[in-house]
Amino acid sequence: MHAQKIHLTECPRDAMQGLSYLIPTEEKIRYIQSLLQVGFDVLDFCSFVSPKAVPQMADSDRVAEAISSVQTSTELLSIIGNVNGAERALQFPFITYVGYPHSVSPTFLQRNINTDVEGSLDRIRRIQELVHGKIELLSYVSMAFGNPYEDRWSPELVAECVQDLVKVGIRKITLADTVAVATPDTLKPVFKLLLNEFPNVEFGAHLHTTPSNWKQNVEAVISSGCHKIETAMLGLGGCPMAKDELTGNLPTENLVSYCDENGLELQINRQKFGESFQMASEIFSQYSH
Repeated sequence: MHAQKIHLTECPRDAMQGLSYLIPTEEKIRYIQSLLQVGFDVLDFCSFVSPKAVPQMADSDRVAEAISSVQTSTELLSIIGNVNGAERALQFPFITYVGYPHSVSPTFLQRNINTDVEGSLDRIRRIQELVHGKIELLSYVSMAFGNPYEDRWSPELVAECVQDLVKVGIRKITLADTVAVATPDTLKPVFKLLLNEFPNVEFGAHLHTTPSNWKQNVEAVISSGCHKIETAMLGLGGCPMAKDELTGNLPTENLVSYCDENGLELQINRQKFGESFQMASEIFSQYSH
């Protein structure tokens, strides 16, 4: 019997975007080039959004241009928030996916991309029309496991949100624990319901975790049947609204150790992973304080 394979998306974009100091473009390029040699399934490497909204990503076009000729087995993902972002991503034919931050929480949509649920779905339709046949549109469902705004939430509401996305042709959907409120008791019912109701959709998990809860949440996701997980080296980034410095992205190194301990397969080059981890430690310690 083959070991269960875990599909891993590494998210340097998410790790970098909230840092206090701007990382020089050449440093970003060097780091991303290193990550492209590790063997991650997907690399979330940049976002094509307003530089006013996310100053750290103002050089995304330059970064994309610099890595365009890198030989790699890793697929590239860039985050967008509107049609303009999708148009920018289309300038780089090597990008496989654009990711759009939809949400089950109306309050979060208003705060994050200044629109409501219908407005967000309309954007998704227009982006889908633009990129169809060129780049695949992946959608996030932010606040998929609860929210701090007292907006309505239930597994059934998440399923309704997914149904809306499926209707406009989305087949890759990542559920995001945006403010680190997920527990096994919320993760399991959501994934079990969705995996049962939408067998033709590929679901992923983007967890924001703490040192004390990451393992139980990873176990809940994998045991529910979701094997596609997003991480970031050192657990950086993630949770601007969580107001807890111990909260961040699920650390890649934690997931790698977990897979090793539990006989789960990861197709990564361990030596290259170690080199990238060392580089992450050096770069992020320099620009995060």
